[in-house]
Parts: sequence; structure tokens; C-alpha cells
Amino acid sequence: MYFDDLPVGFVFETGSRQIPLDEMLDFARKYDPQPFHVDEEAAKDTPYGGLIASGFQTMVVGFLLTLGADVWNEASLGSPGIDELRWLKPVRPGDTLRVKAEVIGSTPSQSRPDRGRTDIRYDTYNQDDEKVMTYRTTHILRRKPS
Repeated sequence: MYFDDLPVGFVFETGSRQIPLDEMLDFARKYDPQPFHVDEEAAKDTPYGGLIASGFQTMVVGFLLTLGADVWNEASLGSPGIDELRWLKPVRPGDTLRVKAEVIGSTPSQSRPDRGRTDIRYDTYNQDDEKVMTYRTTHILRRKPS
């Protein structure tokens, strides 16, 4: 889909993906080696009461699910960044995540008529329909070819 196909209010959902313990530990050991992400015993004595996934892994899995939905991939020209990122609930080993997204802004480019900026709010949920993460991204998307 292109910029023109994604009006404000457009909603899409992704498939789901489980985060197994070994994958969670591998990610955390490489990129976020804090005790509550990598050490089961140490994690018991934290406010989380056990192992939790790195928020960065939650974000990467959410992004992977979004790419898998293949909504704007063909039109993507990148993004200037992520805004309002919040990790709301811990993600535990074995949790299954899915993403619901809504277009919240749409602005055609004034200087480059072949593209526009699409603002999308992404909400990530676990298997119990609890919102675990939310963020907003502006995507630069191609317009439909004429």
C-alpha cells in the first residue's frame, strides 16, 4: 500500500509471534545484559519477580511483526524516528505478541510530490490482550505511481 492508501483512521493488525526463553536470553546477553534479562536467580529479587524480555527486543519483535503484515513495505522510504515509546508491562518468556496499528496523521510532502509522511501509532499486546508497549512512528511513504 502507498501513502494514498493509508488515510487517518486506517487500522491494521499483525500476526503473532512467541518469544521463547532461549531467544530472549540470547538477545539480552548480546544487547541488554541486565540481571533481570539474563539471570533467573537474580531476576527473582527484582521488582519483576523473574526474567523479563528487554524492551528493545519487544520493540524489534513488534517491528518484525509489522513488516510481516506487509502493509506499507513497498512504499517505504524510511522513517525519521520513533516517538512516545513506552514499555507498559513486562514481557515474559513464552509470551506471544501481536501488534495493532492505526494511522493517526497523514501529510503530503509540499516539496516532493512523490511522497508523504504517515504517522502511525503501534500498540503491542500479549496473549492475554494486555498492552505491553506503545509507540508512534512517522513513515515516509511513496505516493501511488500515476
